[in-house]
Amino acid sequence: MASGGTGTPCCEVVLGIYEKALRWTGDWDRLFRQAKDAGFRFVDLSVDESTERRARLHWPPHKRIEVRDAAARNGIAIGGVCLSVHRAVGPGSADPAVADEADQIFEQGIRLCADLGAPVLQVAGYYAFYESPDPGQRDRYVASLRRAVPKAARAGVLLGIENVDGADVTSLTRAMELVREIDSPWLQLYPDVGNIAEQRLDEEVELRAGAGHMLAIHVKDVRVGEPRRVPMGDGVADFDKAFAELARQRWSGRMMVEMWNDDADDSVERCVAARLVVEKHLDAAGIRH
Repeated sequence: MASGGTGTPCCEVVLGIYEKALRWTGDWDRLFRQAKDAGFRFVDLSVDESTERRARLHWPPHKRIEVRDAAARNGIAIGGVCLSVHRAVGPGSADPAVADEADQIFEQGIRLCADLGAPVLQVAGYYAFYESPDPGQRDRYVASLRRAVPKAARAGVLLGIENVDGADVTSLTRAMELVREIDSPWLQLYPDVGNIAEQRLDEEVELRAGAGHMLAIHVKDVRVGEPRRVPMGDGVADFDKAFAELARQRWSGRMMVEMWNDDADDSVERCVAARLVVEKHLDAAGIRH
């Protein structure tokens, strides 16, 4: 944690950007250079439901080195990997074959993080998103997490649960129940401020529930029923309230701006505009960046 001139601890964040906020051209150097040009210091990569990004779990060693080195050449850290493919392959699935595949994805994601030098693997809070709810979904999800945690510990990779849209781990309050139940330093939280607002929850209450367990923070804007692609500042997320609570906790860490501009020719300009909005709210809360 950073300190001011008087020795009193202060809040300070490092701002990063989501990979999908930047236009993808197939060139890793260009991706990381765009992030730097937009004023960010790290990038979170994605392993999602798409065939292309899911294939990253099977990258050969030379590809992992290529991506890691491209980030280093451009002065950008790889902050983490968002393992959102678990939305499609639910750890809480009632189908044993799907649940087994979800376990394999955890193991592959942990190894990918370790090879890329990414300290955090984001765990999506979806039990089995595309299946009908059943009473055993949460228990199966917890069991899958229990199996993943020792693998993460051995690899030196932290798991951070993201509160999500939908109906499963929709709050930090629910996510903390999982953290306490599993009770490992290797399983913590990666809160999404936008998803708190999208669920009509109170940012102050939820972030206070996660105090002491938040590895990093997602920042995005949303509308109720619209958790993605809302321009920063045009939605209902109360950043002033959220950042005031972070300041009260004297929280310091990585803050990732989450956007989806990967098909936009002006993606860098959009990212700069979003960063300026976030910085304005950070300044108002007295949080250094």
